[in-house]
Amino acid sequence: MTIKHILKLCLLLLIFSCASSEISKIEGKRIVINDSLETNQAIDDFIKPYRLHLNKDMDSIISYAPETYSKSDGQLNTAIGNLMADAVYSEGNSIFNKRTQKNIDFVLLNHGGIRSIISKGNITTRTAFQVMPFENSIVVAALKGTQVNLMMEYLSKAKRAHPLSHQVQLILDKDSAISSATINGEPIDVDKTYYVATNDYLYDGGDGMTFFQPNEGLYVLDYKIRNILIDNFKKRDTINPKKDERFIKLED
Repeated sequence: MTIKHILKLCLLLLIFSCASSEISKIEGKRIVINDSLETNQAIDDFIKPYRLHLNKDMDSIISYAPETYSKSDGQLNTAIGNLMADAVYSEGNSIFNKRTQKNIDFVLLNHGGIRSIISKGNITTRTAFQVMPFENSIVVAALKGTQVNLMMEYLSKAKRAHPLSHQVQLILDKDSAISSATINGEPIDVDKTYYVATNDYLYDGGDGMTFFQPNEGLYVLDYKIRNILIDNFKKRDTINPKKDERFIKLED
């Protein structure tokens, strides 16, 4: 009999025991976890080869950063945010196109989803896990231009560097009202359907982004953002993200 079968049998006996008798009292005590707890050498020896293998994979070098990139290095767009949005577009669109024969029009992610800097020096698999520790995956929502306009209104009021891919240009005037909003250089067409890639958290209304629903259709790519970053990093020896004009505010 395996340990799994023994545990199941113990659970069944416990259930039947509780069902056939009254529980008058349950007691417990707090067990403090600190340095005084001794390591179980047998367990540690069993885990060690797996830990070494995992660390070797996580610390493998996959690219290089010529400088440090942070989500706080810009008001409305940042180098790291632009990198993430463009990576999602590049890696996600190839999958989306193969499945649907359509193309993603642009990408919107969230500023708060960037959880770490990319430090100057070697980029490893661990870097991608630090930047994106969550299990968020990419989905593509088919949105009418009216909803895309609502998205632009949201961004103009949020005034945060939510990552947008390079197909978007959103310009605010000195009063933070929308001066211009274009997709691939064209004004937003209210009657057109746009295919917008985002993460599943935002699609479900996270960060108050309620404009993804209702929609004209949803496509689940089953592709984690973290894996997108890893795949994208591996394609180039050195990353070179920049702040640009995709989301700016005019000062005059």
